[in-house]
Amino acid sequence: LTFLVLSFLPLSLSVLCFSVQGQNLVTDNVSVVEGEVATISCRVKNNDDSVIQLLNPNRQTIYFRDVRPLKDSRFQLVNFSDNELRVSLSNVSLSDEGRYVCQLYTDPPQEAYADLTVLVPPGNPIIESREDIVSEGNETEIICSAIGSKPASKIRWMKGGKELQGESVVEEMEDKMFTVTSTLTLTVSKEDDGVPIICMLDHPAVKDFQAQKYLEVLYKPEVKIIVGFPEGLTREGENLELTCKADGKPKPQRINWMKVDDDVPAHAVITGADLYIENLNKSFNGTYRCIASNSVGESYDDYILYVYGLQTTKSTLTATYLLLVT
Repeated sequence: LTFLVLSFLPLSLSVLCFSVQGQNLVTDNVSVVEGEVATISCRVKNNDDSVIQLLNPNRQTIYFRDVRPLKDSRFQLVNFSDNELRVSLSNVSLSDEGRYVCQLYTDPPQEAYADLTVLVPPGNPIIESREDIVSEGNETEIICSAIGSKPASKIRWMKGGKELQGESVVEEMEDKMFTVTSTLTLTVSKEDDGVPIICMLDHPAVKDFQAQKYLEVLYKPEVKIIVGFPEGLTREGENLELTCKADGKPKPQRINWMKVDDDVPAHAVITGADLYIENLNKSFNGTYRCIASNSVGESYDDYILYVYGLQTTKSTLTATYLLLVT
């Protein structure tokens, strides 16, 4: 009788009626973290009092209407009506994963499928480095592992707000679990000293899961010569004091003064990082170099000394002029 009536309807309306009937029974896929509660909902649109039941992946009946034939008490009825059968499953385990069947007793029977996916969060990320201390310019490796998760975790690396690219290896275990190991290779500079390298895990079961390791980088000294006095131009008869500031890791072991292409004046006094020269004259002109070194290497800074003649004052010029006039 139904098909006879539909045959008199316009084609577009006929297709619409079949479409509604075909989508009468609906459900949704469910993802749940292991140990938590999953809820499966079988929903019926325009139900004509047909019976709804829910089957497990082995097609055993969990609920027939509001009755639970299955003895597993982890399944509990949340809601039952003409339009919905909603069931919760507590303390979900990996063995519960699979395709659950919503079944509607129509003629012919209708089925809709809800895939239950069980998520297993990884353990705390483990981060290790090939060596604890690295010298600038050298290459090092940092390894991060995410053990025992489902699905496999994705590992990302961050340094100073910038994402770095590592190489990951995914190992599948017998119990459907995964272990992921990522190796980050980088060449370090002195700017990396004390900077955290962060290993971040992306996984649907967890948020903000990360571990970090601080880089310890050794670097050769940075050297800078500071002029103590005089201020401004250096003139004959004045004194000169230079201080060599050197910072490195480890702390510079030696600081030496030299004059490029010549000897330091014999009466110059060198005390550690300080160079002191009294009573300057033009014969002292030249480049004075401070050299600092540690176990990583050595660096230097130069100071170019140019000694000017005695300053001629306005009063001296005036006296000379008057003398010449008279």
